[in-house]
Amino acid sequence: MARSTVSEAGPARIAEGRGIAEVIRTALRPPIRDRRFWGIQALVVALAGLHFFVDLQSSAGEAFPGGIPVALLIVPVGYAALRYGLTGSAATAAWATVLWLPDLLLPLDQGHAPSDVVNLLLVDAVAFFFGERIEAERRAHARVERATLARLGAEAGYRQLFEANRAPILVLDAKGVVRAANPAATSVFGTDAIGMAAGVLLGSDEPIESLHRRVVSLHDGHDYRVGLAELAEGGAAASQLVFEDVTVERSETRRAARQRALMVAAEEEQRRRLARELHDEPLQLFLHLARKLASLSEDAGVPADVAASLDDARARSLEAAARLRNLARDLRPPALDQLGLVPALVGFLAETEDDSGVPVELEVSGETRRVRPDVELGAFRIVQEAVRNAVSHARAREIRVSLAFDSDLLQVRVVDDGQGFEVEDEGHSTNHFGLVGMSERAGLLGGSLQVCSAPGRGTDVTSSLPYDLRYGLPAAG
Repeated sequence: MARSTVSEAGPARIAEGRGIAEVIRTALRPPIRDRRFWGIQALVVALAGLHFFVDLQSSAGEAFPGGIPVALLIVPVGYAALRYGLTGSAATAAWATVLWLPDLLLPLDQGHAPSDVVNLLLVDAVAFFFGERIEAERRAHARVERATLARLGAEAGYRQLFEANRAPILVLDAKGVVRAANPAATSVFGTDAIGMAAGVLLGSDEPIESLHRRVVSLHDGHDYRVGLAELAEGGAAASQLVFEDVTVERSETRRAARQRALMVAAEEEQRRRLARELHDEPLQLFLHLARKLASLSEDAGVPADVAASLDDARARSLEAAARLRNLARDLRPPALDQLGLVPALVGFLAETEDDSGVPVELEVSGETRRVRPDVELGAFRIVQEAVRNAVSHARAREIRVSLAFDSDLLQVRVVDDGQGFEVEDEGHSTNHFGLVGMSERAGLLGGSLQVCSAPGRGTDVTSSLPYDLRYGLPAAG
């Protein structure tokens, strides 16, 4: 490539962009300490002397055609260019020109001054351009050598890092076959990993590109986050898989998730116990009080105004009992444990519609089934919180709730036409703690929660809860 660039440069481009001053400085630094350089100059002296002697001898001058000795200067000039570049060829040509000056002063009947001048100019031109071309070739060769050394150094450094890295590293070819493995990878996958497909080693049928930033469990019992990097080696496509050990990180994540799950389970157990206690004691007391007040108001000896007061007290007792019943139902709806998610939601949404006057529509798709209790409870709480937010804060005029029982996921969606709000990058506003709780509950169930909202455009809450949970909530009492 360098040779092609030099050969196409042309006389107008000196030395691949080198300045004239730099070329002159190069030409003025002949290798005077090299004995072979002086041997070349001795040959130039011999040629100059031979030419001068031939021109002095008229008879010899007839035997030797004019200009042949001058053309012979191409030999030492070319050799100097090949060996020393421009520094050698320029010095040799300049030396030859100086030595030829006495011959140019001979009378025309003894010398060949016009032809000698032309030949000397040709020799000087050849010395300059040929020498500069050789100089350019040498510079290009030096650049190639430096680049090669740099590449070899980088490869050596990479090889050292590759071998010493404590993280398992696999180098794959374009087909995903392991081409190299560092000692850490060999200790995990075995020495026979080279030549095997990466998908076979990892037990995955997915494309290698899909493993990037994912966590996999390997044969040594550790969890690793996979990093994928593309490599370019000699034009051949290759990739590198780096396995970052995240076992401790994952253990901490699981431990934290377990703690959060236990807290949610404790909260649900507390709700269950409180709901039971409200139903068993205060609610029954209010109902008993209402019956007693009704009995007293119907006594024939009670004055009319007292009877009216007793009836009013009875009505307030029944109202308090109704509120306690609703509170107990909100804390832990009995239908959720006895009948399942869909009947519990039907009852909750019907009561919400009666109390608020906001129409609520429930749509169920897929094959309705009973799923794990923690999934049913999580889905109910998400719908409960989203619907209450729509009624209490969003001032919604209509609410739509949908449940989709897919093959491996329970899809929950609550859409309202309320006033909406600004959603932050995390998917919910940190000022709406109910949404934070919904998101955390979905995460504990191994699912996800997305909130789409904007001022004046309502809110769309969507959650996907897998039936087969990664962590799951401990079963409450």
